[in-house]
Amino acid sequence: MMVDINKVGHVVLKVRDLEKSAEWYSRVLGMEIMTRAKDFPMIFLSFGNQHHDIALMKAPDGAEMGGLGLAHVAMQINGGEEKLRQLYGRLLSAGVSINHVWEHSVSRSVYFLDPDGIELEIFCETMGLEQGMEVMRGSDGGAEDIELEPIFES
Repeated sequence: MMVDINKVGHVVLKVRDLEKSAEWYSRVLGMEIMTRAKDFPMIFLSFGNQHHDIALMKAPDGAEMGGLGLAHVAMQINGGEEKLRQLYGRLLSAGVSINHVWEHSVSRSVYFLDPDGIELEIFCETMGLEQGMEVMRGSDGGAEDIELEPIFES
């Protein structure tokens, strides 16, 4: 029996510098800072379609990047490949280092790091849900490097 969960509601990320990270997510990804927690070092951000998508929490002093835990956060975009190319250009213009530009069997993705070394993925689907489910069941789960032409804002 399938559980009646339809999406990931939000992600909480531990970061070294709350204000620096909140500014980066706002400037680079266009997120709105919704609120700052009153009694706890935490900032909530939204892409505009729900009250918050990402919350940033102050990590303990001396926290190391990498290791166990979260591998990456994937964010689906609307607008297809053209919008992905625009966001890719925005990342490059902001000086963000790109880890990968990949074609998956059901999507195209750009992977990059936030200021705390947390890997983020923006992606667009390349087919509808039913076809994507069928393709995914028969895929090897791999990815191929692709050339994606960025679109830069003028």
